[in-house]
Amino acid sequence: MSHTLLVNPRAGGSTISVAAAARSALEEAGCTVHVALSEGMRETRQAVDEACSRGDVLVAVGGDGTVASAAGLVAERDGVLGLVPSGRGNDFARMLGIPDHARGAVDVLLRGQAERVDLIAATLPGEATRLVVGSVYSGVDAHAVELVEQMRWLPTFLQYPVSAVRSLASYTPVEVEVVVDGVTHCFGAATVVIANSAYYGSGMQIAPDASVTDGLLDVVVVSASSRRSLISAMPTIYSGRHVLRDDVAVLRGRVVEIRGTPRVPMGADGEPLGQLPARDAEAARVEVRPSALQVITPA
Repeated sequence: MSHTLLVNPRAGGSTISVAAAARSALEEAGCTVHVALSEGMRETRQAVDEACSRGDVLVAVGGDGTVASAAGLVAERDGVLGLVPSGRGNDFARMLGIPDHARGAVDVLLRGQAERVDLIAATLPGEATRLVVGSVYSGVDAHAVELVEQMRWLPTFLQYPVSAVRSLASYTPVEVEVVVDGVTHCFGAATVVIANSAYYGSGMQIAPDASVTDGLLDVVVVSASSRRSLISAMPTIYSGRHVLRDDVAVLRGRVVEIRGTPRVPMGADGEPLGQLPARDAEAARVEVRPSALQVITPA
């Protein structure tokens, strides 16, 4: 069995040490291991091409951003993706049940199975389509992701919660039009999340009923409310109980178009995506790509 470990040498946290531990564990098990260092999409594409040509499992060592950067390329080559989580969020690994330590993740690589899962294709007007593993969102959560980059001095487990509270403390409601499979819905919202995976924001269960194998997207809309109400509701997002609130709507479909208040940030898998298109502009289009990716999951 042969693996290529995709590693960003500039990644924060414990990525380098986790990659070294994963390599050691795989080699102890008799596997051939290649290591590909990548700081950008050009190098990532080259690494994926070479790994798939050899028949390797391409193993993304890092967080959700690293996984998302490789997943679409692996899907294009009909290769197989593996995960060794070492980022701040690790939400896609969490969704798949992959342990957040090197030995456990390597055990999944060695004893798991290749399963086909859905991806999201997100297209903003005038931009190339981006493939996303977890979710696309617009509103306070996208602003919170921007704030996270300013909080690397905090312990990793605090970065997302603190940035979320800071974002809520200064948020402005978004007037948004959401079209799900041709049916139009209008909201005054704090945020709109279009989810393939249940988790985002380092363990927040934003779409508790989402599945990566059902060929559908879960659209979670948190309506505009007072700052105090939104901040007090935050703990319920970790358990998924927020969807029981009267000010939360959940829709489901295959194709979602979204536009609304201009100059509102959008994000995907913990990375900036762009800005929400204005109501009089072409909408952003988000659609599911069923069974697009083969990924190693626990048996």
